[in-house]
Amino acid sequence: MSQKTIQDLFSDYMDKEPIFSNKKALTISYTPEDVPHRDNQINQLGLILAPALKNDRPSNVFIYGSTGTGKTLITTYVTNQLKIAAKKAESDLYIMYVNCKMKRVADTEYRLLAHLANILEKEVPATGLPTDHVYKIFFDALEERKGVVIIIIDEIDALISKVGDELLYNLTRINQELQNIKISIIGISNNLSFTDYIDARVKSALSEEELVFPPYNAVQLQDILFNRAKIAFSEDKIKDGVLSKCAALAAQEHGDARRALDLLRVAGELAERNNNTQITEKHVDMAESKVDMDRIMEVVKTQPKQSKAVICSIFTLLDGISKEKILTGEVYDTYKNICSQISLKPLTQRRISDIITELDMLSIISAKVISKGRYGRTREIGIAISKDIHSRIMDYLKKEFYL
Repeated sequence: MSQKTIQDLFSDYMDKEPIFSNKKALTISYTPEDVPHRDNQINQLGLILAPALKNDRPSNVFIYGSTGTGKTLITTYVTNQLKIAAKKAESDLYIMYVNCKMKRVADTEYRLLAHLANILEKEVPATGLPTDHVYKIFFDALEERKGVVIIIIDEIDALISKVGDELLYNLTRINQELQNIKISIIGISNNLSFTDYIDARVKSALSEEELVFPPYNAVQLQDILFNRAKIAFSEDKIKDGVLSKCAALAAQEHGDARRALDLLRVAGELAERNNNTQITEKHVDMAESKVDMDRIMEVVKTQPKQSKAVICSIFTLLDGISKEKILTGEVYDTYKNICSQISLKPLTQRRISDIITELDMLSIISAKVISKGRYGRTREIGIAISKDIHSRIMDYLKKEFYL
């Protein structure tokens, strides 16, 4: 029997009855018409931003909560509704959104300002101008308008960790330099302690209002999945127990709605690839493994070079010995060796200890403080991920560092 060609594969795919009717409904870029279990946050943010309808400057807002608690979704939903109301009221309103984890878009002060200027239809080259000049282009573009501009800075902690808080300070003071336009800033962060590390002046200006987004529980996640599944899938494509399993797994991960949606979407994709007509709990189990691997790989890839070197040190140590746990001092010695191999200036042992804490919080490793009696305290470090993900991370790091 002759092997099927790639064209046969595509033809078979097109002939199959689809599992999905609108897959976008299970992605983070989708903004639903109804957002359950966030009425309080919607109303609070709406009341804060409402003065824009009368051309008054809304207070700056700092929004924080764990990943997948609806921060960006609710902000997008409320500002979209605000734009509709502004159009009816004939108010001048501009909404500008930037995600600070977007590479080559908002990962430096220059690029962020250039991106904002480009939104206001001012061309700024990718490099080459003094930063002061880019500020002027951005300010001039604002002054050509009137009314209110709301700047949404998502993943704001990622920006500050790279460029410091001077940019934020300049943005929060911008209203003192403009005549025709009023600026309001919405900062969004997954890091609840982020404001502890910024200048008191910036913190005071940015956090005129604060909104906290608590994690969803399993029942709330099931409601969210049910609403999205009605849009995303063709009729009778989901077996009983699938939505509750996705919700329960995501509830274990800090009530992360994004994870619940990813699990359901990937389960659907796996069912489709396997020529199954319905999504079952078995597909959810398979999806969990794939989503975890993709998520952790993305986390590792977005870490600074020093953090990657620490991960590489820990994994290299554990791969080379029979023990399942190592100590902080052992990691530091290996880390210094790797730094010399990749021409990286080593950080202090104290800073490496901080990075180990951060990696523990990201669930890449486990780090438990133990007492060594009169020799003080140290930490026992192990791996908190599966062998498959461990191997993939090491393959990636070896290519990254040419090891």
